[in-house]
Amino acid sequence: MDAPWSYEGIQYPANWLRLSTQLDRDRLGIVWEPDPEPYDQRFYWGLGLPKDHTQLVEQWVAQTRTTANTLLAPTDWIIIREADNGKAADPLLKTWREDIRLATGVKVTAIRDTDDTDALAAYITGPDYPVWPADPYAPQPQPLAPVASDAVSGDSMVA
Repeated sequence: MDAPWSYEGIQYPANWLRLSTQLDRDRLGIVWEPDPEPYDQRFYWGLGLPKDHTQLVEQWVAQTRTTANTLLAPTDWIIIREADNGKAADPLLKTWREDIRLATGVKVTAIRDTDDTDALAAYITGPDYPVWPADPYAPQPQPLAPVASDAVSGDSMVA
């Protein structure tokens, strides 16, 4: 689609298929076929062809631990400073870091408890896997300010 092509020595422009009629396509023997069903390439080689479950489990366990380390790394220095010179780390931060470690353990256990690639894919793509404890220092989304009721778009006042 949308590419020039040739057939029996005749050059056809890129838009020929879009502009052609069914009769035009029938004369050349062109048959429309549906797009293949999509599949998640992280878990399958093709539609109905799962990748090795054992290898995927180890890959996702490693990825989960990498994600946890990535979340914790920016605050590692605070914990090191506490161990180094005794300046106490915020208890809220320590709780969050422990929550990250606990969430990692829960995720790793759930990954290892899957029996096959379909179950693993369902867990990873489901609602629980991508959720991590919120960073207590991350900026929180602010609610939108209400619009004044007397402000009407496009109106202008002339004095």
